[in-house]
Amino acid sequence: MAKSSQDISRFGAKSTIPEEDQSSTAVVLGKKPLDFPEKVNPPKGEKARVISIVNQKGGVGKTTTTINLGASLAELGRRVLLIDFDSQASMTSGLGINQVAIQEQYGSIWHLLNDLNEDVRGTILKTSVPGMDFIRGHYDLAGADSRFASEIAKELMLRKILAPVLSEYDDILIDCSPSLGTLTVNALTASDGVIIPMECEFFAVLGLDLVTKTIEKIVAAINPHLEIYGILATMFDRKTAHSKEVLALIAGQFPALLLDTIIPRTVRFSESTVKGMPITTFASSSAAANSYRRLARELISRGGAN
Repeated sequence: MAKSSQDISRFGAKSTIPEEDQSSTAVVLGKKPLDFPEKVNPPKGEKARVISIVNQKGGVGKTTTTINLGASLAELGRRVLLIDFDSQASMTSGLGINQVAIQEQYGSIWHLLNDLNEDVRGTILKTSVPGMDFIRGHYDLAGADSRFASEIAKELMLRKILAPVLSEYDDILIDCSPSLGTLTVNALTASDGVIIPMECEFFAVLGLDLVTKTIEKIVAAINPHLEIYGILATMFDRKTAHSKEVLALIAGQFPALLLDTIIPRTVRFSESTVKGMPITTFASSSAAANSYRRLARELISRGGAN
């Protein structure tokens, strides 16, 4: 069925808000602008803040957020460790590791899950960003649910793996798989907080209740200190009114959880992935890079990062 002229104008309408203001929920929704200081205090705390990047829906920007938020925190002087906890190993590829290397189990997070006595330090790799390290993923993570079905305290495996290096980092970011199975439960059990990337499309909003209810169950049963640090609006298209409508919908349903920083839709993210580097390195002065720098400052300001 053909779209009505009203639908066409609504979904194709161009935003009247300048591009430089697209990084702020408050500005887009016509509210008082928020400001997060360019200069931040040195990190506090004797152990790392562990943050899971979670959404059971794929393609919402979890991997992009893990890499670029990590790089932005590192720019602010934080010691950052990234964990690729997704069987697609997209984060590992996005950091420049080729497909042949990904297929090697030894040195991956999958290897550590299968040998909890292995020293995690032997699997940590350096990235091109000073201060940011990572542990690579592996395709066999897809079999985690069946592999660990009969394991006792299986939800505590990642917590045990990370325990020896908590004092060596300020922030640890976990790129979770697009499901709410064994791996994600492990990540949430090991974490202090959660960021939920949410694509600015209507159908992406429908799964938010499922994610928040899963987190509530983890809090009640396993990890009472787990907090939701925020819902992050991603793939915001300033050229359409639809993105603004979705943003307003999230703000209405989750007013206390929606982060003020917005991540724009841009081909720059795909280009930086091909090059195996964060957007903050590949296109350092772009609006996309600055949006993640703003997210890092907002997270620190809110107390969600060290």
